[in-house]
Amino acid sequence: MSKPKFAMYWAAACGGCEISVLQIKEKILEVGETFDIVFWPVAVDFKYKDVEALDDGEILITLYNGAVRNSENEKLAHLLRQKSQILVAFGACATQGGIPGLANVSDAQEIKDLVYTQNPSVDNPDKVYPVERYEVPEGELDLPHLYDTVEALDQVVDVDYYIPGCPPEGPQIWAVLETIIGILKDGGDLPPKGTVLGAGTRSCCDECSRVKEEKKIKGFKKPWEVEWDAEKCLLEQGIICMGPATRDGCGGRCTAVGMPCRGCYGPPPGVTDQGAKMLSTLASIIDADSPEEIAEIAATVPDPLGTFYRFGLAKSMLRRAKV
Repeated sequence: MSKPKFAMYWAAACGGCEISVLQIKEKILEVGETFDIVFWPVAVDFKYKDVEALDDGEILITLYNGAVRNSENEKLAHLLRQKSQILVAFGACATQGGIPGLANVSDAQEIKDLVYTQNPSVDNPDKVYPVERYEVPEGELDLPHLYDTVEALDQVVDVDYYIPGCPPEGPQIWAVLETIIGILKDGGDLPPKGTVLGAGTRSCCDECSRVKEEKKIKGFKKPWEVEWDAEKCLLEQGIICMGPATRDGCGGRCTAVGMPCRGCYGPPPGVTDQGAKMLSTLASIIDADSPEEIAEIAATVPDPLGTFYRFGLAKSMLRRAKV
C-alpha cells in the first residue's frame, strides 16, 4: 500500500517556517516513514508539473506557508487546494498576511519605484524596471505579476486548518503531525474544520509568568531604554507588549527573556482585529487628564502600524491603505 502524500510550499515569506519544521528534530524521520513527500521545493527539486500530474485530492496534507503576494503564489494556492485533502495555513504569513502584509500601505508601483529608482544603494540611472515577459532565443522568460494587495491564504482559497507563529514552534508542529499520524495508524476523527492547531484559546498574557498589577502608565519606551524589572509585566513598565491581543500557545518565550510579544500568534478567539484590540487595551491603562496629554503619550508609540499590525494588517478591518 502506498503511503499518504505530504506537500509543503513557500510563498511570500522569509523561509523561517521551512526551517521550523526541523525543530521536530529526529521526529522528522517518522514523518518520512509515514508520508510520501511529493512536493517540497526548498528541500528537493520538485517541479510544478509534478503536482499538476497528481489526481485531485491525492495529497493528504499540504502545509502552505507565506502570504499570497504575486500571481505565482496565487496559482500554487489554487493548485495545492485542488490536489490536497487537507490544506493548512502554516505560520503567521499564511494565517494573517504576516510582515509581507505591511506592503498594503502602498501599491506595487510605489514599491517598485522605491526599490529601483529611490534606493541610494541601487545604481540604476536609466531607471530600468524588471519586465514580466522577455523573449530570448531559448523561448519566453516570465516573472510573476506583483499584486497591489497582499492576502492571507484563506482570502484566496478555502483553508482547513491554521498553525500560527513566526515561525510555529517545534513542539506545536510535532503535536499536529503526531495527531495526524496517530489517526492514520489507529483511526479517529480530525479536529473540526477551521481549528487553529498548536495554539490555545486565551491570550498570551494568560501564559506569561510576569506579575501584573493594573498599573497606569505615562508613556511608552523601547526595551533598551528601560531598566526593566525581570518579574513585572512589560506593558506596565511602559514597553508595548502585544500579549493582551495575541493568542496563547507559544509558551511566552519572548516575554520570559525580557522581550515584548510582537503578536505573531494572531488574535485570540473572538477578536476580529488584533490591532484594534491592542489599542483598546492601551487606552485603558494610559494615565492622562486631557486630550493633549493623551496625544503626547500616543506620540511615544514607535511605528504604530508596524507595532499593532505587524503580522495582521492583511486580515484586519483596515486590510490595506486606500491608494
